Amino acid sequence: MTGIIQYGAGNIFSVITCFERAGEKVSVVHNPCILKKVDRLILPGVGAFDSGMRYLKKIHLYDAIKNEAKKGKPILGICLGLQMFFEKSEEGNLDGLAVLQGCVKRFPQDMNLPVPHMGWNTVNSCGKSKILNRISRRAFFYFAHSFYPVPDDGNIVSGTTTYGIRFASVVEKDNIIGVQFHPEKSAENGMILIQNFLKI
Repeated sequence: MTGIIQYGAGNIFSVITCFERAGEKVSVVHNPCILKKVDRLILPGVGAFDSGMRYLKKIHLYDAIKNEAKKGKPILGICLGLQMFFEKSEEGNLDGLAVLQGCVKRFPQDMNLPVPHMGWNTVNSCGKSKILNRISRRAFFYFAHSFYPVPDDGNIVSGTTTYGIRFASVVEKDNIIGVQFHPEKSAENGMILIQNFLKI
């Protein structure tokens, strides 16, 4: 069973629907007791960094997520969910989960492109990847974000995207996987990615 963490940031219905279409049983996680009972976790993402972190602490999931990550439970972060894996974000002042080292930065104002970055763009796979298995090396996914992750360790980056600058759009470190795009809105490629995650 897959647990989808509900932290009050956006509608998670599309994520739930996508996993159910993949044949997976889903449980919405809103307290630590449910967190411990699921086989893998999704940290979805729509909203602002500080409000998301504040809500995780309010419902006692902040430390619980970190503990499950240390135990090796597979966790997929989507968009803001990926950004919350890191230590800090330029979007806010609160600490992230810090299960990955690095920070989150805002797109530069001088790149003469609309921000947020909205719509379809390519993900260029690089190196070995469990989550991008069976997906072409330049596959299209759907993006909606104004910030992007900057990992301290470039070796955890398994996919990059260019939008004014080249940024990490897929990161993988052991059981921690993050994608900056929305697989639940990315048609066939998104479904393959979700199926790959369910096999981990």
